[in-house]
Amino acid sequence: MIGRLTGKILEKNPPEILLEVGNIGYEILCPMSSFYEMGDQSEITLHTHFHVKEDAQTLYGFISKDEKTLFRELIRVNGIGPKVALAILSYLNTASLMNAVANEDDILLAKTPGIGKKTAQKLIVELKDRLAKLELHGSNNQLVTASMHINPNTQKASQALQALGFKTKEAEKMLAAIKDDTLSTEELIRQALQNK
Repeated sequence: MIGRLTGKILEKNPPEILLEVGNIGYEILCPMSSFYEMGDQSEITLHTHFHVKEDAQTLYGFISKDEKTLFRELIRVNGIGPKVALAILSYLNTASLMNAVANEDDILLAKTPGIGKKTAQKLIVELKDRLAKLELHGSNNQLVTASMHINPNTQKASQALQALGFKTKEAEKMLAAIKDDTLSTEELIRQALQNK
């Protein structure tokens, strides 16, 4: 089992990178969130998951251990393969995914490519208890938990920011910086744009 690799990035062809480790080039599939975090780095460490099936052996890589943990939880759900799990993690960051499951937000989950409403509901049923027990730590080492009490206007503000041209993760990051849970949609949008 290959659990972690540190090496030099030779090629980036999303969702795949070619990582050189000890003169061996590993083809690794990564979620887009990992690509965003890589930026222009030439050397990185990836937490990996080695997936074997009859006709293929595939290596998946993640910048954060949290993403690897969530990836493994996702592929435990019947009917969710590694490619769909990768798509989910490319569309939603760890906190957003945990919140969507905790708040039973099947509409947000169903927006992920390859996920319909029924699959989104199945994910919620199968993952809700499991994710609630997980202790994940974000990049700044703060505990990431599924928040049961989020401002309902946050999702509307996120959609509005996306309509203005911001990427989903960028909009979520802007809104996550706002700690006031009582703001209206308009106030959230205004503060998010001011803090940008």
